[in-house]
Amino acid sequence: MKTSKLSIRLLWYITPLVILPLLFLGGFTLTNVTNSTQKQADLIMSRFVEQQQQKVFNYIDSFHSTAKLLSTSPVLNDFLSNDIHADGSYTRRLGALMDVFASYSEAYPDIISINLISASGKSDAYYSNNLTTAPQSYPFFKQVLQSNLRQQQFMVQNSDGTTNLFFVQRVQSVDYYLKRPQQLGFIVLQVEPSILNTSILEAPYNNTLNLLLTNDGQILFSSDYSMRGQYITEHELEQVHDLADVGTLSTIELSSIDKIERMIFAVQMSGGYYFVSTIPKGVLYQSGKAISLITGLIVIISVITLPILIFVVVRNLLLNPIELLGAASHRVGDGDLSVNLPAHTNDEVGVLFNDFNHMINQIRHYQEQLEEYKHHLEDKVESRTKALEAMNSQLELAIAQAEQANQLKSRFLANMSHEIRTPLTAIMGFTEQLLISDKVVNDKQHLNTILRNSKHLLELINNILDLSKIEAEKLAVEQAPLNVVQLVHDIESIIEPLAHEKQLDFSIHYELPLPRTIYSDMTRLKQILINIASNAVKFTEQGKVSICVHYLQNKEQLEFVIKDTGIGMSAHQIERVFKPFEQADATTTRRFGGTGLGLCISKNLAQLLGGDVTLKSEIGVGSHFAITVDCHINEPKQPLELLTEKAQLIPEKDPFLSFATSSFDANILVAEDNPDNQLLIKLLLQTWGLEPDMANNGAQAVEMALVNDYQLIIMDMQMPVMGGLEATKMLRHAAYDGPIIALTANVMNHDIDTYIEAGCDKALAKPIDKDALENVLVSYLNLEKDNQNKWDSLLKSEKFQQINDNYVANLPSYLERVNNLKASNDAEALRAVAHSLKGSAGCFNFDDIYHSAALLEENLLSNDQAQRPTLIVNLINAIEQTIVKSKQSA
Repeated sequence: MKTSKLSIRLLWYITPLVILPLLFLGGFTLTNVTNSTQKQADLIMSRFVEQQQQKVFNYIDSFHSTAKLLSTSPVLNDFLSNDIHADGSYTRRLGALMDVFASYSEAYPDIISINLISASGKSDAYYSNNLTTAPQSYPFFKQVLQSNLRQQQFMVQNSDGTTNLFFVQRVQSVDYYLKRPQQLGFIVLQVEPSILNTSILEAPYNNTLNLLLTNDGQILFSSDYSMRGQYITEHELEQVHDLADVGTLSTIELSSIDKIERMIFAVQMSGGYYFVSTIPKGVLYQSGKAISLITGLIVIISVITLPILIFVVVRNLLLNPIELLGAASHRVGDGDLSVNLPAHTNDEVGVLFNDFNHMINQIRHYQEQLEEYKHHLEDKVESRTKALEAMNSQLELAIAQAEQANQLKSRFLANMSHEIRTPLTAIMGFTEQLLISDKVVNDKQHLNTILRNSKHLLELINNILDLSKIEAEKLAVEQAPLNVVQLVHDIESIIEPLAHEKQLDFSIHYELPLPRTIYSDMTRLKQILINIASNAVKFTEQGKVSICVHYLQNKEQLEFVIKDTGIGMSAHQIERVFKPFEQADATTTRRFGGTGLGLCISKNLAQLLGGDVTLKSEIGVGSHFAITVDCHINEPKQPLELLTEKAQLIPEKDPFLSFATSSFDANILVAEDNPDNQLLIKLLLQTWGLEPDMANNGAQAVEMALVNDYQLIIMDMQMPVMGGLEATKMLRHAAYDGPIIALTANVMNHDIDTYIEAGCDKALAKPIDKDALENVLVSYLNLEKDNQNKWDSLLKSEKFQQINDNYVANLPSYLERVNNLKASNDAEALRAVAHSLKGSAGCFNFDDIYHSAALLEENLLSNDQAQRPTLIVNLINAIEQTIVKSKQSA
């Protein structure tokens, strides 16, 4: 084949464009492979060491927190009181303290022993999980006495090469009166370093040697067990110290360990310890050498073969098809339309060939069409005219339908205006009478009228919303277990009083057998039945209304037949009654109200439930509505149970209805520092049959939760000694998995997110909302909600009044504290008092104190000191006015 000029030029350009980048890439790869290997190793080693360091830090941190929590234990403070031997309770208090030590040892299995040492160095209480006696002394105790740190940790290596961790926590008296705390002793925790042993044995590479060194070069931990207890030289220790400061991977030969040149990464830990990870340099760079040889071989082969392959491929894929396409184009230019390029691949060249063939076919087709148009132009004009006439007819029909829809909407708006204005007139009229007249004779009757008309307005709005959801296909239904007898009993309890009010006979008929349980939407099915049954009562002046229930076994549907002896409807009215905005009587003088939405919504809901609503009616005789719904009894795993006897048609009693008069077996812990709030919460819970345990701060709450089994904890977020946030984190760390409910006056979104992240399941706001607290108990303890009368009786009870009087009696002490803190300008203490007042005053409906304390607390959390004196004076005035009002009312 003759080589074209385009082929020669292509080969001339391809050769340098391929060879030069390959040569450059090969040289660059060979030059940088060693550096890349070292950087990768540096990154892997540094991440590995940082991960191990973080593990050790977290491990040490957790036991520091444990020692700190133990040091604040009320049992420990009680044991260390000055009168411990005087009152003869030493044995009892020591036993209580040993129980606390045992609970901490069970919660943290790595704890070997807990020792309480007095300030003089004597062991006052010692607990060991292996039943050993208390040590006479600790090698580091002299260093503890000389240090001012409250928390310290030490690593001591035993004679067998193992190492133990010791955590020391100072125990001091609680500083309540801004005096210098008194040192009572030390808590010493001896811990098995399981995490340290695991971290040392982990390795990012084979032949890795991990070491944990002291500041004098002693090897405490090593992945090679035989090296434990040895020392490295001072020169090597100085090199390790320098590497820890730099934080990079470097080459050092540790002659005290072996003569191998190693790559080392070191990091300094708290307490003067060093974590060192090493790997032989030859092992690290062995893979890099192999990569260099392979890269060079690939570059040489690519330089030789790649240009040839590219030229052959381009020649076959591009140059040959271009030559073929050029020859075909030349033939078409000469007028030959019989050209047809051969089938090609599905790439761009194949698409080009197909487009060329399509273009030739289109040219031939257009020539044929042009001839056809010349002969049939008049036929096409006539056909187009008829199509336009048909389109005009459709347009006229659409306009007529739009006008009809507009008339229906206008009629609906007129009916809706009447339906809304009628109850609204009653609401406004009776409300004005209650406002104008100080002594209304039938005020309770007027309020009942307002409530009844308000419910009617709510029903109208709900119907409009339901129809909107149905038309938008946004209304969802569920399939939940539904007791048929209980459903019919609920409908009977609603419709029967309406029928008796109009002196109508009302009856329920069951056609056995019936399924005990079906699977449908209880709310929507009730809505359908109540709507149609209440309509039957409304449109019946005399006679009876009945509901018949029977099971269609062949269709697996439940049918409700509602019959009445009312006014009935004609065939024309039946056609309109299920359409939206339509009513059987649409005149302005109609006898019965309504919006025309009820039956439309009911039919759509029945269809969503897998059934339908059908109607048979005759004017002056009555109506016959049949409502069917799918039972969905084959989908659940439970077998079908049929009711075959009349004795089974009694509705089941709700097992939770007795909750309001009986107690519930649930252990609840309430952590709250304010005594008034404690009494109020306890009274609320006692109303629901619950007897809670009380904790005055977070530390007591943690200790009580570790010892006792609580189904639920209510945790105040701001308390002395230990706050609720820290206590919640401690409980979750100690594997408490029960619900914890945050109780706080700070209910901003970011505050609630903080409580949830700390481990709380839900947050309740202060002042305490009875309904919110009740919902929490129902959600987490499966309690039945009580009625509102019980809450009202609680607020009027003598016990609640006593709690309220005690709170008012304590207001002068709050007033004195606020005045003293104002004079001393102690912002932190003043913020704590404001927070306590905000939470407690709101619970007893002292709104002035609540709002003043809330504004002051918000100001104390910011740096705005200009408004602070005014806010303090407002709080003082609110407390004084509340005290005066309470004395006047008494």
